[in-house]
Amino acid sequence: MHVFLKRVAALFGFVAALWVIQMVNWATGDALSVTFGLIPRHLIGLDGIVGMPFLHGSFAHLIANTPPLLVLGTLLAATVTRGLAAMNMVVVGLGGTLVWLFGTSAIHIGASGLVFGWFGFLITRGFVGRSPVTLGASVLIGVVYGSIIWGVLPGQPGVSWEAHLFGAIAGIAAAFLIRAHVHAPRLRDVDHR
Repeated sequence: MHVFLKRVAALFGFVAALWVIQMVNWATGDALSVTFGLIPRHLIGLDGIVGMPFLHGSFAHLIANTPPLLVLGTLLAATVTRGLAAMNMVVVGLGGTLVWLFGTSAIHIGASGLVFGWFGFLITRGFVGRSPVTLGASVLIGVVYGSIIWGVLPGQPGVSWEAHLFGAIAGIAAAFLIRAHVHAPRLRDVDHR
């Protein structure tokens, strides 16, 4: 429970940091988005692979990403013991790299690639891990957020469907690449051999 609470506190700290960054971005006329956003196939936009999840185009954009970040992040904090950092590196690194390689010519920003990555990871891990906890989390995520899958299709102006698609693909890849064990109580007073 202590580890879970620390992870949830870190998650809320991350989301709070996103709000502070958005306030600075808004106050500077979106200067952070222009400077640190992902720009496909331009070396100057390569740092956006890491910067993209921290930046948003508006407060409405951030408001739309906040609930799924908190819900999916809490499910990750509750069900993953090891591999959480590695999973996030795959989602951000692979998803961002794919957007940089194949995305449309625009400045890509927003944590929705991370949201779709977490979604893809949680859904896929349920079938890869096959434990009751991961399958239950998969079903819950599918019921609550299954409709977001339409966000991977092009068509909505101003929305980086590429970040959604490649984030989901990176999350699915992370579920196969990283064995993130389900929380289990530690045994005390057991001989280790």
